[in-house]
Amino acid sequence: MSAQLAISIGQYSDKGRKPLNQDFHGAVVPKEPLLSTKGTAICLADGISSSEVSQYASEAAVKGFLEDYYSTPESWTVKTSVQRVLKASNSWLYLQTRNSPYRYSPDKGYVCTFSTLVLKSNTAHIFHAGDTRIYRVVNNRLEQLTEDHRLWVSREKSYLQRALGIKDYLQLDYQDLSVEVGDVFLLATDGVYEFASETFIVDTIKNNTDLDHAAKLIVKEAFEKESDDNLSLQIVRIDQLPKQEAGEAYQQMSSLPFPPELKPRMLFDGYEIVREIQISHRSHIFLALDTETKEQVVIKVPSVDQRNNSEYIERFLMEEWVARRINNAHVLKPCSQTRKRNYLYIVTEFVEGQTLRQWLIDHPEPDLEFMRTVVEQIASGLRALHRQEMLHQDIRPENIMIDKTGTARIIDFGSTRVAGLNEINTFLSQEGILGTAQYTAPEYFIGELGNTRSDLYSLAAIAYEMLSHRLPYGANVARATTKSAQQKLVYQSVLDDTRTIPAWIDATLRKALNPDPYKRYERLSEFVYDLRNPNKAFISKTLPPLIERNPVLVWKTVSFILMIIVLVLIFQLTRN
Repeated sequence: MSAQLAISIGQYSDKGRKPLNQDFHGAVVPKEPLLSTKGTAICLADGISSSEVSQYASEAAVKGFLEDYYSTPESWTVKTSVQRVLKASNSWLYLQTRNSPYRYSPDKGYVCTFSTLVLKSNTAHIFHAGDTRIYRVVNNRLEQLTEDHRLWVSREKSYLQRALGIKDYLQLDYQDLSVEVGDVFLLATDGVYEFASETFIVDTIKNNTDLDHAAKLIVKEAFEKESDDNLSLQIVRIDQLPKQEAGEAYQQMSSLPFPPELKPRMLFDGYEIVREIQISHRSHIFLALDTETKEQVVIKVPSVDQRNNSEYIERFLMEEWVARRINNAHVLKPCSQTRKRNYLYIVTEFVEGQTLRQWLIDHPEPDLEFMRTVVEQIASGLRALHRQEMLHQDIRPENIMIDKTGTARIIDFGSTRVAGLNEINTFLSQEGILGTAQYTAPEYFIGELGNTRSDLYSLAAIAYEMLSHRLPYGANVARATTKSAQQKLVYQSVLDDTRTIPAWIDATLRKALNPDPYKRYERLSEFVYDLRNPNKAFISKTLPPLIERNPVLVWKTVSFILMIIVLVLIFQLTRN
């Protein structure tokens, strides 16, 4: 990494002519890795003058936000993290008012305006409720980036329409914009921006390298211009932005050397290699014994063929990062690293069992109950990923382990897309189709990023295959690279005359495997429920035509009938 995000911050707040300062401000510039994954947060709150307790609301809002935001998962986007934290703060403040003497007078309760600027990578994320303002200095002018949520009923009288704690639900304005080195942002309360002139503010910032001093001068100017309110101002200047060069990023990711060739009985970094599990062009996987704990583990090392592929190395490193952030019985667990790691590899728990692909080879006719059980377990693991804003993107039988107790675990996170990390600008692209084509949702083939319904499609494809030994659209999905082509895809019914499968199961799979993601189930839980409980919308449906249930039988019958007709015609001709 040739550079990190670096900013300068100047802040100043004063009670002005009021007896009490009801404003509150704060900022956090964390160290790595939070600086890259969560960014820098600057926020400002302004208590409403009609309340005698709003200063507590302002303080609680700012302190709570700066603490809770950095406790949210690193995989979450800035938008998701901020919205969830502020909605929780809003609910808490609203509850304080409801449990106070101001229950029926919200304008006297625990209410404050709130604006925050989160700088992550090369992007500024702005969230706002109320009449505090965020500006950006552009061409020696102030560009207002927020909108005042105030309703004016006359020249002298207005009402605050949005704020933290004023209602039981919170409406937040949000926008994001690209930033450049030298950009300057301001967060100000109305006690400042209504009295200090735009020219004075811009000139003061330009003429003072000490931003704390500049903020103090601007607040002083507003006070001298007869400001009758609390005065708070924050100035933020972008001094440096992250920038990666391909060679530097690759060097950083592969700073540990690649492992030597691993062989059985070999001692390697505190592990004894037992045997090979799988050797492929993508990775080499070995069963090993931890010499300290005596536990069996799995060691995965980069394939020799891929060691010069920087994108592959990034995805390889991503696997462990993802696994460490998921705690679910149906997601493979990484092993704790108690020793210094001297090479580039991944260590996970050893699952004594087989892949779902091998299980299906050994058990070619799984019953409905086993299919449901496996699907429910995979869905549980996927929901754990989705709650962290992660998409697996490569759900297939080869990436599902079934242990001796019948427990299913999702493995291999090299194709996982993490929303929070996608906000970080790197030279490495995570776009494109990373999963296996036969199980990849159709939307990926027309260039869409996909969503949770895309993982649902892959899961439904596995359920379909377990019952039919084929895939719903064969190989046609990968060829359908336009929406019009996808609309022509014809679902092949899972029903046939050799197995007793309820028609409503087929209807459930048909919906989950719809080429249009917005016509599928919205949630995994709905799909899983309908696999066990007949959906009323599907019960009334008749069986699909025989041509869908068993096209081979139909064409054999047609061919047989044609053959009989031909023989009859030949017989008649020979008689004549």
